[in-house]
Amino acid sequence: MAASGREDGGLPDRYLVSRPIYNEPSFQEENEKKLVVPKTLRERVQKSCSCSRKKALQVTKTFFPILEWLPKYRIKEWLLSDVISGISTGLVATLQGLAYALLVAVPIGYGLYSAFFPILTYFFLGTSRHISVGPFPVVSLMVGSVVLSMAPDEKFLLTNSNLTGMNGTAGIDIISRDAQRVLISSTVTFLVGIIQLVFGVLQIGFIVRYLADPLVGGFTTAAAFQVFVSQLKIVLNVSTKNYNGVLSIIYTLIEIFQNIRTTNIADLVAGLLTIVVCMAVKEINDRFRHKIPIPIPIEVIVTIVATGISYGVDFEKKYNAGIVKSIPRGFLPPQPPAVEMFGDMLASSFSIAIVAYAIAVSVGKVYATKYDYAIDGNQEFIAFGISNIFSGAFSCFAATTALSRTAVQESTGGKTQVAGIISAFIVLIAIVALGKLLEPLQKSVLAAVVIANLKGMFMQVCDVPRLWRQSKADAMIWVFTCIASIILGLDLGLLAGLIFALLTVVLRVAEPEGVKILKFSSPIFYANIDGLRSSVKSTVGFDAVRVYNKRLKALRKIQKLIKKGKLKATKNGAGKQVSGNGILQYPSPAMPTKPCPINGWDLR
Repeated sequence: MAASGREDGGLPDRYLVSRPIYNEPSFQEENEKKLVVPKTLRERVQKSCSCSRKKALQVTKTFFPILEWLPKYRIKEWLLSDVISGISTGLVATLQGLAYALLVAVPIGYGLYSAFFPILTYFFLGTSRHISVGPFPVVSLMVGSVVLSMAPDEKFLLTNSNLTGMNGTAGIDIISRDAQRVLISSTVTFLVGIIQLVFGVLQIGFIVRYLADPLVGGFTTAAAFQVFVSQLKIVLNVSTKNYNGVLSIIYTLIEIFQNIRTTNIADLVAGLLTIVVCMAVKEINDRFRHKIPIPIPIEVIVTIVATGISYGVDFEKKYNAGIVKSIPRGFLPPQPPAVEMFGDMLASSFSIAIVAYAIAVSVGKVYATKYDYAIDGNQEFIAFGISNIFSGAFSCFAATTALSRTAVQESTGGKTQVAGIISAFIVLIAIVALGKLLEPLQKSVLAAVVIANLKGMFMQVCDVPRLWRQSKADAMIWVFTCIASIILGLDLGLLAGLIFALLTVVLRVAEPEGVKILKFSSPIFYANIDGLRSSVKSTVGFDAVRVYNKRLKALRKIQKLIKKGKLKATKNGAGKQVSGNGILQYPSPAMPTKPCPINGWDLR
């Protein structure tokens, strides 16, 4: 390469670049592929089985991520934020645990156990610093569908002659029914944990990439609709049969409207007021999140007020309202799962394991990208697997992460899972001491809290027009999965959506449209997007989004220093006044002030 300089001796203004012209044979000859001699089986086994102090420490830190981040914990900077975040998240987790137990069709008190035990193991084994582990409505509803299919009310009918004298009336043995449902839900949770643990040990965390964002979006929107219908009958206090399978949601809606005249007005009013107040305050929290240091814990406030009013007015006796009635205090001893039930719930447990993992990892990746750290997909499988096995022994139902609760933990300043363990302590207080105080609470208020938290999932419908403009195939996956999950039920709907998505993959691979700039051996779609991203990063040698966000963060700091007068702005950028040495130049702050957009979940 030669350069011609300016007459005044300045920098060159013209370059001449010369290089040999290649054809394919000459290029292949010069860049001949080196032959890699594969290692023998014995050599591979020796390498994998060899152990050193460094390797043992690395493996231990991989399995227990707490050993990696806890020694680096900044007590002075992070502890106060984690305490505030943990208290706020714990209050929300307590109420959501009670509410989501309604979806599983188990006594409400078991929701507190499900909000407590999973956090204890995830604290040591999880790789995400920000997600709040516990019940989630979609997963709870999927567990509930298994519970209702295996323990319907019809199996526990009895004749109680004490109610009407000689003419016996058919009733339900509620004690036996609830005990059987708790056993089924804990057994499902145990089996889900086993499946997740096996997947983690076999290092097949990549399976989640085949759950495309459009597929997950359509599925969770359909699940939100299922959750809404299941809670609608509780808000109205209308009794219906427990339907499962194909068209179950249609049958439930039909029976609700057939029995609409039996609506309990006290429960309806309480439920509607709760929905309106919760959604209004959540909107305020969302719009003014930069001005409000801590989101208003509206679920907690509404629950306390509703409990006090129900206790003072005595809604149960005067208006026959449905109330919580009893919440057990303390803990139950661990119970083994009903292994003989594994065969009847294996398919459903597989779906629950995959969906719970996909939700947790998707949310975890959003915050990992935002705060510049990595999520290990295989370790997350192991962490949630052990958490669910441990929780299943204590009569809990399956855990993942709740979107709204995670948003609370992050927005209130949570830095690490120390906030999560503090939130578990708050739930522990409710289990040991406060459960009795919530017994007058109306069930319709809890059902309304569940419905109010579905807004973010329902708003995913707005993604369909954007998907249609970007990729018609992805939009069709979303719509098909949503409709199939509503009509066929969540399990069959997820399977149908996955098959449809794979068919679109086959069609897109069969008819490639080509790739621009970077050579890639297949069309770009959701299943290989992670591989493409990794290839681009390894090719260019850095993560562009990470660099952009870090540079933007630095520029914001520079702008703040300029406003405070600690930096001086010059025509070439921002500079710091240095005595005797002039001005140190910094990049110009006149750049975009919005971070690079990252696709993720709607966290409202």
